[in-house]
Amino acid sequence: MGLEEENYAQLRQLAENWGASLFGVGEAGRPLELSPHMTPELSSGLEKAISMGVLLSRKILDDIKGQPTPLYSYHYRRANNALDQLGIVIANRIQALGYQALPVPASQIVDWEKQTGLISHREAAYAAGLGFRGLNSLLVNPRFGAQVRLVTVLTDMPLKTDEPIREGHCESCMACLSLCPAKAIGRKHEEFDRWACLEKLK
Repeated sequence: MGLEEENYAQLRQLAENWGASLFGVGEAGRPLELSPHMTPELSSGLEKAISMGVLLSRKILDDIKGQPTPLYSYHYRRANNALDQLGIVIANRIQALGYQALPVPASQIVDWEKQTGLISHREAAYAAGLGFRGLNSLLVNPRFGAQVRLVTVLTDMPLKTDEPIREGHCESCMACLSLCPAKAIGRKHEEFDRWACLEKLK
């Protein structure tokens, strides 16, 4: 086993020990390009994007009817806290081994008008092979669906990378079209109405 594989295995085990349900590594170039808020000073040399996910409670999600419940709101915040802690743990291990690491907050909004963060965790997760893009504009994991929240750690640590899932199977279900309260979902990816979604969120 080479250095990249050893580092990958070590970090994956650590992430799973801290509650990660998903772990993958992709090239950082694609997700970084999506955000004008990531400065060159922050991102310089950080060529790998570690993507991790935790599962949300199916019972809590199933209780949502038309709008989020107070229980979901609390659960969402706690999941983000857990992800941020996970990002710090992984970043600290990377730094202890002599490399650079930047844990990107799971749910920090830096552009309120567009509702975007420093990078797209969804794009980082896609690059890391954790799922495909659903018609709902969410990452859809083959095992867990869209029942996950994500966090990303950028690093210069030598790591093997995972292959993106090129082909999804979202087009045959269409259940999300009628369930979306903003009516923002179309029958093709390019038909997703981001602005209708954001207006409903506001």
